[in-house]
Amino acid sequence: MRIDVSLLPVLAATFMLVFARIGAMVMLMPGLGESNIPVRIKLSIALLLTLIFLPLHRNAYHVDLQSMTSLLVLMLHEIVIGIVLGATARVTLAALQVAGSVIAQQMGLGFVTSIDPTQGQQGVLIGNFLTILGVTLLFATDSHHLVIAALNDSYAIFAPGETMASGDVAALATRAFAAAFRIGLQLAAPFLVFGLVFNIGLGVLARLMPQMQVFFVGVPLSIFAGFLIFALVLAAMMGSYLDYFIGVMHDMIPLK
Repeated sequence: MRIDVSLLPVLAATFMLVFARIGAMVMLMPGLGESNIPVRIKLSIALLLTLIFLPLHRNAYHVDLQSMTSLLVLMLHEIVIGIVLGATARVTLAALQVAGSVIAQQMGLGFVTSIDPTQGQQGVLIGNFLTILGVTLLFATDSHHLVIAALNDSYAIFAPGETMASGDVAALATRAFAAAFRIGLQLAAPFLVFGLVFNIGLGVLARLMPQMQVFFVGVPLSIFAGFLIFALVLAAMMGSYLDYFIGVMHDMIPLK
């Protein structure tokens, strides 16, 4: 009995190419690409997804083991595609940080910072809370499956070996950053209105009662009213964010 092993080198090269695209995306994917998640867990998830996607897209790769240069170029191409997809999903979390920063400034808590567990650096406390809540809701509502679906359908948009349209990638990145900033301001819109009205009221009160220490009255009242509004609009804010995230993921999935 003879076993044909001639396909093993090609299969191994194809596996590494699929792993390059998936691994790059997993390292940036919201909820999985966080700095406090062990690298072994990230690699395990990337390997598991590679084993799932390999039989589906194996025929899309045309591997030439006679030319190492073309193989390295193809791997670099796959890594760039994974980074583009992962960064597009990652930038959606920036909307929550923008909203948190605006809300904190309007409430008078802009100086209160803590370590952002998703980035491993200092961030506004309310922004960190919204980011953690957003990641939790993505997994609770199974919205992270859309990221995996976008990765699977990326082979229809970015076929292996084809030249990637740099203009389309730049347009995708521009739209993603612009949408994140716009959604962040829209989520914080109630607090922008609150801050405007509240500060105008304090200004009028200071002119009517010059002897009154407006600052000592305004700061605790601003924080109390801000948290009250925050509790009332939090559910609507996160619902709007989930709709935004789902919309971004659907833009990455081609129509069938």
